[in-house]
Amino acid sequence: MTETVRNFLDPKDFYNELDENGMNFYTGVPDSLLKDYCAYVTDNAPAKNHIIAANEGCSVAIAAGYHLATRKIPVVYMQNSGFGNTVNPLLSLADPKVYKIPMLLLIGWRGEPGKKDEPQHMVQGKVMSSLLADMGIQFEVLPDYFEGAQEAIATAKQYMDSRRAPYALLVKRQTFEKYKLQTTIPNLHAMNREDAIKVILENTGIWDVIVGSTGFTSRELYEVRVALEQGHARDFLTVGSMGHATSIALGIATSKPSRQVITLDGDGACLMHMGAMAIPSAMECKNFKHILLNNGAHDSVGGQPTVGFSVDFQKIAAGCNYKWSKRVETAEDLATAVKEFREADGPAFLEVLIKGGARDDLGRPKSSPQKNKEDFMTFLDN
Repeated sequence: MTETVRNFLDPKDFYNELDENGMNFYTGVPDSLLKDYCAYVTDNAPAKNHIIAANEGCSVAIAAGYHLATRKIPVVYMQNSGFGNTVNPLLSLADPKVYKIPMLLLIGWRGEPGKKDEPQHMVQGKVMSSLLADMGIQFEVLPDYFEGAQEAIATAKQYMDSRRAPYALLVKRQTFEKYKLQTTIPNLHAMNREDAIKVILENTGIWDVIVGSTGFTSRELYEVRVALEQGHARDFLTVGSMGHATSIALGIATSKPSRQVITLDGDGACLMHMGAMAIPSAMECKNFKHILLNNGAHDSVGGQPTVGFSVDFQKIAAGCNYKWSKRVETAEDLATAVKEFREADGPAFLEVLIKGGARDDLGRPKSSPQKNKEDFMTFLDN
């Protein structure tokens, strides 16, 4: 008997098949399981036909606007961990009982049942299919071979044409063939994120509280603590909840006014829920300190570009009534700025321009989220 060969779906074939079915407009937030396909779209879709959105809910709204203007079906891509951001616009805007707006949802299925993954992904992966079903969204798993993908697209197209409703394709790990992103982001900054985190930690106090953003930032924060032979109790690692680290920090800062509370944010995460920047000054939160590590990319999920380098975050901070702000790009300037930043009345904002990428051997936190939480809360009690 001949052994079945493992199949992988060629991103080019899938892209062309969608195009032949009239689906050639893309919007979404990049995902690690979809990174090969997202990279192909970034390299090959015309600029006007591809919008990397601030968050997944925005991408559904952009897709709705595209459909209203063209009568065509858009493609919305995301990781299932960001699906929660789409619930409101999918139910109150696109649903067939409301505006009847068809769109193809391409969802990377982290934590699919039977596959080991990080705790936050295991939770969301388990409920993904039932969540779609409860929302009345028809779905199927995208096959990893071309003929199966053709059938899935045909089924989705027929459903969206007849029902005028969203349809979802769940994408399992290693569905697509490898594809390396060719589009490069001009970035001449010398310092990488891990080096920046090391400088920051070397210039903070032993009672300072650190809230790390999701993705590489929290993973590198954990490993820098190990390298410096420091404990992890001072750090809250926001392993999921992209874009919410600043709000977690605000909740801590208002309750612990004697402690410096510092967020290590990323440009993609900051853009995702940037409205959160307007609140700390309204709370007159002097101990709220916000560091933005800006590399102009969704680094943790494939390196697709953000608009981080074209946004003047310092002006945004000023417009949100932050009391102090500065931008740096060298280790020396960062060390000096962190000292000034700590002394300044907050809300204070420090943007650090860095290059993209992470170590190939970058690990993950060895302690569980529950252990991180208990150690962190004990540290805050002191």
